[in-house]
Amino acid sequence: MPTIAIFASGAGSNARKILEHLKGHSSIKVGLIVCNKPGAGVLSIAEEWQVPTLIIEKEIFFRGNHYLPELAAHGINFIVLAGFLWKIPSGLIKAYPNKIINIHPALLPNYGGKGMYGMHVHEAVIAAGEKQSGITIHYVDEHYDHGDHIFQATCSIEPGDTPDQLAHKIHALEHAHFPRIVEQTVLKN
Repeated sequence: MPTIAIFASGAGSNARKILEHLKGHSSIKVGLIVCNKPGAGVLSIAEEWQVPTLIIEKEIFFRGNHYLPELAAHGINFIVLAGFLWKIPSGLIKAYPNKIINIHPALLPNYGGKGMYGMHVHEAVIAAGEKQSGITIHYVDEHYDHGDHIFQATCSIEPGDTPDQLAHKIHALEHAHFPRIVEQTVLKN
């Protein structure tokens, strides 16, 4: 049975939507929530859903064993990045080839790369005068926001929309599509 780890750094709204979508799934289970921020909201969600957690430390993640033994101990064979703010080290990518996916709050290849996350993305999109934005779900490779695209969805930007308003539209797209695309991608792999 495919067992996924959800990596998240913040509140965990996408992690919650994935857990809700996969509840009682006959072929996929969420086996671990991995977080790099003690006290992040996603850890409360993991506790509520009785999913084991792993708090990771930068030195081990980037220059140590990338927590591969811990992932293996939980039977993890697929990784979903849901608001995880660290770049994935190449050793982890090599251990999980085409088995790590990410969601980005813009239409890649635009508005991606180092430092382009959360409100920074929405501010840049609004400042550029774009007429639409959206989400991109993609495979993870060694470069920020670069891997092959799996799915994109768009939303319109109305004149006068603020970055906060755009963030709400993007969250709605994430919650509507990410859990289903996670399921389809895991089952396909």
